[in-house]
Amino acid sequence: MALTYDDIAEQQADIVRLLLHHIHAPLPDGRFIRGVLPSPPPAAEVRIVTGPQRAQRASAPDDLMAWEIPLRTIDDPEELAGPNDVLGIVRALNTGTQIFSSSRVDTVMGMTLIHVDPAQVAPVGPGDCDNAFTILRTLTYPWTEEQPDPRLRGFLLQGPDRMRLYVDHEEDTDVVAADVRPSGALTALLAALPSLIEERERMVRGDIADPHCSRLINLVDW
Repeated sequence: MALTYDDIAEQQADIVRLLLHHIHAPLPDGRFIRGVLPSPPPAAEVRIVTGPQRAQRASAPDDLMAWEIPLRTIDDPEELAGPNDVLGIVRALNTGTQIFSSSRVDTVMGMTLIHVDPAQVAPVGPGDCDNAFTILRTLTYPWTEEQPDPRLRGFLLQGPDRMRLYVDHEEDTDVVAADVRPSGALTALLAALPSLIEERERMVRGDIADPHCSRLINLVDW
């Protein structure tokens, strides 16, 4: 059966769930995952953003690196790479010095963007701490195919007390981004998020310079 964008969107959401703890757990080179961005449709890709754990400025794109990783597997283009496959590639890319040809280097949202060729990367497997985390996470938060609504498709830690969420809603794979303040009223925000992302008056007008969403909602002061 041919892959659909629904399949790609579901895989992007699963990848986000697996990689979340790496905002605290460092990668081999000491950097951290600062974001997971859903590549614009119909691309079967995901963009992983790495950088220092804490940004000192409100926005520090020069400190961040975005890795665009194809999700279609090399052996079967109708099969998608799993979250652990993507994490293995990210670990390898953040181990030692990497050199890329200029044809694979681009920019997005002020960040350097590397178009990764998985055939040229030897994935790095999980370590003892990763396996321990898997056991503990599975026992406390069992994996389920039921995704919450709205569904988290990605995120970007933009700096002190500011984060961009990428979500879709009610079986619509159209991605909406929402800028939020982590120090705000989190319980109320999370409860109201399904309705807030539908409020057109909160939509940021003009060029939002973010290709990973169809519209941007400002909830920083909510």
